[in-house]
Amino acid sequence: MVYWTFLLAEEGGGGLFDLDATLPLMALQFMLLVAVLNVTFYKPLGKALDDREGYIRANQSEAKERLAKAEALAKQYETEAAEVRRQSIAIVSAAEADAQKIAAQKIAEAQQIAQAQREQAQKDLDAQKAAALQSLEQQVDELSRQILEKVTGGVALG
Repeated sequence: MVYWTFLLAEEGGGGLFDLDATLPLMALQFMLLVAVLNVTFYKPLGKALDDREGYIRANQSEAKERLAKAEALAKQYETEAAEVRRQSIAIVSAAEADAQKIAAQKIAEAQQIAQAQREQAQKDLDAQKAAALQSLEQQVDELSRQILEKVTGGVALG
């Protein structure tokens, strides 16, 4: 077709654009080429680009939703962890307080037992002292009577 255009230009036309039958034919060929390219290339390419853009938007919105969920879960886990920490601190404090109460009770019981043992030991000592004094008095009385008998020579007074 280009060959015919050159032939026509050499034969008698002389201009770049001759207004003969080739110009409308070239325009028709161009329009046909545009239509064929549009149907075979541009529309599928545009559809593929639109599908890709939709896929990207869907993935972005899904990613944003997942990120929001992840942030919400992270915040929830942090608050739960803080609550668990508070509860564990409270439990430990309560256990320490209970342990201190129990230790204080045990110390008080031990002190009472020690006091009772001291009192019992004191009573035992007092009883032994009284028994020793009574025995000593009896021995003194016996010795006094023996001394008196020796001094008086066996004569009974009285």
